[in-house]
Amino acid sequence: MKILLIADPGIPVPPEFYGGHERLVYLFAEEYQRLGHQVTLLAGPESSISGKVYTFGRNDLKRSKIQKIRELIYVWYLLTLKRNQFDVIHNFGRLLYLLPVLKNPVKKIMTYGRGVSANGIQKISTFNPKNLIFTACSNYCVSTGNVAGNWRTVYNAINFSDYFIQKQVLKEAPLMFLGRLDKIKGVHTAIKVAKATNHTLWIGGNIPDTLDNYQYYKQEIEPYIDGKQIIYLGALNNVQKNQYLRKAKALLFPIEWNEPFGLVMIEAMACGTPVIGFKKGSVAEVIEEGITGLIVNTINEMINAVDKVVFIDRYICKKRAEAKFDIKVIARQYLNIFDNTH
Repeated sequence: MKILLIADPGIPVPPEFYGGHERLVYLFAEEYQRLGHQVTLLAGPESSISGKVYTFGRNDLKRSKIQKIRELIYVWYLLTLKRNQFDVIHNFGRLLYLLPVLKNPVKKIMTYGRGVSANGIQKISTFNPKNLIFTACSNYCVSTGNVAGNWRTVYNAINFSDYFIQKQVLKEAPLMFLGRLDKIKGVHTAIKVAKATNHTLWIGGNIPDTLDNYQYYKQEIEPYIDGKQIIYLGALNNVQKNQYLRKAKALLFPIEWNEPFGLVMIEAMACGTPVIGFKKGSVAEVIEEGITGLIVNTINEMINAVDKVVFIDRYICKKRAEAKFDIKVIARQYLNIFDNTH
């Protein structure tokens, strides 16, 4: 099968640090290739996979609207020129990229990793597209866009073989927070939980660059970072995430918004590290209660869960998550959708 994967420019595929969606595209590209398919990637500069790569746009998340229009025109030109060269177009970028091939019989998958614009789905559906299926990374995420069209839930994935388990950690092992240091991610709550339970907290993630979140970081996070109990590790690459996650007692996921998926949860599980997460967005779909983590509703429940999490078997945690979220499992789910689209 000849498969074209499309990702927005802004961050290269694969990313070095932040870029969960771009990492996902890379994993699919490599797994499809490993299974014998011919893969082409259309993504931002410096992107690289085992197959063929077309690059476009700029690696700049703050690029202008004019630049994004230029990128859109380039994708339209390329798809118009080469649309008959592919059996499947798997789009992780803008929905508008698919406009030139909506009536073309080529199989099309539009995948969402964040909340969906229902208005965009309604508009694109007025074209009566052929062989187009929408997927999103959780039932919650599907619910944000399922106003028209053919929808499926396909969870996000990681390569579990890249993560190493530590089957036992000490009762006083550090807790960990991993993610952008934005207010909606709740790192301030993680700090309160660590202090209330007398645990060290490792914090890994990018310092925000938006004004409101940078002020939040300066006022509510930075004053508590002492290098002893509350330790900021910086932005972590895959090797570093692996190193810290497997030594942590638990990953805290105290989100204040409806997270569409949360890759860091399954990255922790891949190390055998259970997750304690607030019941918002996809959390109840990702965490298997008492097996891969604990689902809570309040900060007091999260504090109490820190002692309970030691009863979770870390080996079983990894194996149960792997059976549901490993790249080999999820890639085959997509290939089944490709095969059954007509």
